[in-house]
Amino acid sequence: MKFLLGKKIDMTQVWKDNKVIGVTRVQAGPCTVVQSRNNGKDGYEAVQIGFGDRKEKNIKKPQKGHLKKLGNFRYLREFRIALNASKDAKERQLNVGDVIDVSAFEAGDSIQVTGVSKGKGFQGVVKRHGFHGQDKTHGTKDQVRMPGSIGATGPAHVFKGQKMPGRMGNDKTTIKNLEIVEVDKENNILLIKGAVPGARNGLILISN
Repeated sequence: MKFLLGKKIDMTQVWKDNKVIGVTRVQAGPCTVVQSRNNGKDGYEAVQIGFGDRKEKNIKKPQKGHLKKLGNFRYLREFRIALNASKDAKERQLNVGDVIDVSAFEAGDSIQVTGVSKGKGFQGVVKRHGFHGQDKTHGTKDQVRMPGSIGATGPAHVFKGQKMPGRMGNDKTTIKNLEIVEVDKENNILLIKGAVPGARNGLILISN
């Protein structure tokens, strides 16, 4: 399994085979392995990696001890891994202090990207859930974008999960089956086909 932490830069476009492709530029890595978990001690296989810079004065003493002088990381995230019994586990084992960068990926790889979507504040049902609204004729005046009835008289309460107005966005979002178009190893940049969740400079998790 390949994984990496990155920062969304912006969107642009590249030419491939006389076709223009919209891509997202991501500053991916380098990331340092901070902790390795195993079945014997922790009950599951996982690797924790650090990414980004943070001022040392903003890091508490317990966190400094956890980082083991590997660096002052802004983000720490954990990825589950599964050791395949048919392969040598030692070859796939990541040790504390190992550095992971974009060289782990190649153009054409299929990946999934996880990030926090843009927050859009309090929105109505038309924008939040795609309701078509009420008719704009036959006397309709100020009810065009209203949700309409939210339940029958019988139950005398609103059912849980009813689609209603509320806060939109700012949620953890995962998009699968994205393609890496280009890998810039010198600048640690990945060009990912299509859009990825989140605003510019937002943290994203990349894995396959």
